Amino acid sequence: MTPVRAVVRHISWTLAPDREPDAEPVTYTLRCVVCSEESERFEDWGKPQEWALTHSGQNPSHHTYRENITRPWRTWMNAEPTARS
Repeated sequence: MTPVRAVVRHISWTLAPDREPDAEPVTYTLRCVVCSEESERFEDWGKPQEWALTHSGQNPSHHTYRENITRPWRTWMNAEPTARS
């Protein structure tokens, strides 16, 4: 029986926000912590703020919100293999 042989190459990867031209947009929402109602998802940060102010005006006891940001990320292999210690 022939022994199993393998070559293992350790590659390091990088993770960063996706700023490529075809990347998905960064989007924002605000969720009311009191009733869990949520704004629509917008690329413009001002729109969820307007929603929260309107929601608070219509529901005076609802004055706590949670921000949700969706930001695309991407990974890529670095050119050089990492050294093994």
